[in-house]
Amino acid sequence: MLIRSEDAMGEKNVIKVTSSVFISSSPAHFVLVHGIGGGAWCWYKVRCLLESSGYKVTCLDLKSAGIDQSNPDSILSFEEYNKPLIDFLSDLPQDQKVILVGHSAGGMSVTDAIHRFAKKIAVAIYVGATMLRSGFRTDQDVKDGVPELFKTGDMCELRYGLGPDQPPTSIVIKKEFQHRMAYHMSPQEDSTLASMLVKPGPLQALRGAKFGEGGGQGVDQVRRVYIKTMHDRILKPEQQEVMIQRWPPSNVFVLESDHSPFFSAPFMLFNLLLKAASSADCI
Repeated sequence: MLIRSEDAMGEKNVIKVTSSVFISSSPAHFVLVHGIGGGAWCWYKVRCLLESSGYKVTCLDLKSAGIDQSNPDSILSFEEYNKPLIDFLSDLPQDQKVILVGHSAGGMSVTDAIHRFAKKIAVAIYVGATMLRSGFRTDQDVKDGVPELFKTGDMCELRYGLGPDQPPTSIVIKKEFQHRMAYHMSPQEDSTLASMLVKPGPLQALRGAKFGEGGGQGVDQVRRVYIKTMHDRILKPEQQEVMIQRWPPSNVFVLESDHSPFFSAPFMLFNLLLKAASSADCI
């Protein structure tokens, strides 16, 4: 199997991926963070591949996501939304590091963690994810990092927890558009599963995500890897490329997948996660 990749300078390479399972002699710890509306359940295939190969894996539900019962319309700050990840990293022993992986809006959670816990992150991996060094501080940040369908709202259901005259507090893609936009290259059974589990996500909290107020010492010392999802209809490849150019990561890999490679290309994503971790001497 061949996967196209490109390094931080834009040079294209071809990675040969074997079908054998990688075995870790000293297990690394992967922490997987979902995007808006998702949950820890999104990663079930990749988690199985990683754990079967001897790696430690943690999949988190952010506030109001997955099995967390919080009302997304009551989550009004990004700090509250991302608290499960921040609490997890805060409790992690000082001598331990994790490989932090974020998908889609989960990239904002990863960047928040980099600013707070740079010394506890061996490598940060963005999978078709929003990657903005300081969050949504400018109109350009919004243009680059917010999916178009979230801006227009035509394919999304918006909820107004603070009243109809206030900004929307949560958002979810309408069921009739979910497969076409998020899972069009994924198996039908995974698309069906997602349609049963996807929940509204706290839009106002995400729009308020801003980082670096305290200086973010060490943020640029954390090795970052970006995995581009080349057939993404939500966070489009051209948006991903602009964010890569604005805040260049150490490596860029290219994956021929839809917005949800944990469903549509789990084995290729698994291999790229290992390659990214290996490039940072984590495994």
